Amino acid sequence: MISDEDLLMSVLNSAPIIDGERTERLGGPGDDLTERFGGTGSAAEARHLRATRDTLHEIIRGRTEAAANLAALVSRAVLTPEATTTGLRWELRAPADERLGVRALLAWTAVTEQLPGRLRPCANDECNLFLVDHSRPGAAKWCSMASCGNRMKARAHAARRR
Repeated sequence: MISDEDLLMSVLNSAPIIDGERTERLGGPGDDLTERFGGTGSAAEARHLRATRDTLHEIIRGRTEAAANLAALVSRAVLTPEATTTGLRWELRAPADERLGVRALLAWTAVTEQLPGRLRPCANDECNLFLVDHSRPGAAKWCSMASCGNRMKARAHAARRR
């Protein structure tokens, strides 16, 4: 089952740096994100997801003035309680083209509350990806040990040898 944390990370990591250039994966060729997470696939949805991603990038990187953009991104969304025999279940009501973006924002809120300080950008300055550190010590630095971690450790080793 795909979680909303998976949605959040897919949105955050939808503009990777490839060969030194930022690429766009939302609403472009090969964009399967909206299909995987039950979106509409419309141009309006892609615009809302890009605005959501760009705002979260700024906030996570510490540019708190971007937080003012959050209100506009969720202005038409409502969480409605539904009473069941097992308790309350919250239903998200939002325009179809905004639903995925709002879900990503709700997931961001949950991750930052449940794992404070664990959602962070990759330590490689040439990378535009993010990670949620689920490790016990909370010391993960790179989006991927195989790519960025290996590259950064090789650079540090070469600098020490010089």
